[in-house]
Amino acid sequence: MSSIRCIIIEDEPLAVKVLTDYIRQVPYLELQASFKDAIVATDFLRNHQTDLIFLDIHLPKLKGIAFLKSLNYSSAVIMTTAYHQYAVEGFNLNVTDYLLKPFEFERFLAAVNKVRTATPARQKGEEGTEKKDYIFVQVQKKRVKLLFSSIVYIESQREYVRIITTEGEYISKMSTNEIESLLPAANFVRVHRSFIVAIRKIDSYTADSIEIGDVSIPVGKGYRVSLDKL
Repeated sequence: MSSIRCIIIEDEPLAVKVLTDYIRQVPYLELQASFKDAIVATDFLRNHQTDLIFLDIHLPKLKGIAFLKSLNYSSAVIMTTAYHQYAVEGFNLNVTDYLLKPFEFERFLAAVNKVRTATPARQKGEEGTEKKDYIFVQVQKKRVKLLFSSIVYIESQREYVRIITTEGEYISKMSTNEIESLLPAANFVRVHRSFIVAIRKIDSYTADSIEIGDVSIPVGKGYRVSLDKL
């Protein structure tokens, strides 16, 4: 029997313990890791594949719904929350099931079995799916398609991001963390809390700045290690 790899994104210790105990009781579930916030989970997903995410709604930093909207993976998602009002939005975002806390093991198992049934079909569909080379971002009242190859750099402007592309610039209401989670890690690097740059567009760099054409972008002290990986 093939295992279903899963992670937990949950900031309540008791809820993490309950989910962990339930997962251990199901032979075909394999718990890879648990996270207190979605930002750390996003970093994990950049380098690891998982089949199932148990996702809480009320999380620090990046909320569960925002994380779900930014999810750039084909993992199944089971939402776990004490608030029933998010159910409709969750299902509109194609979650597999919605567990209202507190939930019993039998209800948990029913949700997991839905994933187990759907996993073979999902994996078969993924085999013929091309890797996505674009994202859609909200710009005023419309969603604009941006090719990864056209993005030069991204600058944070409080609750907005300014996306500079080879065709022009776009302002979208989202955080730097949110858009970073949508970008392929192999093509983009965070060099400052306010800047993300396309690696292929970099002309030169030092420990303090990056040059892209006539633009100089600062490098934050905590992000210098990212440049060493280039």
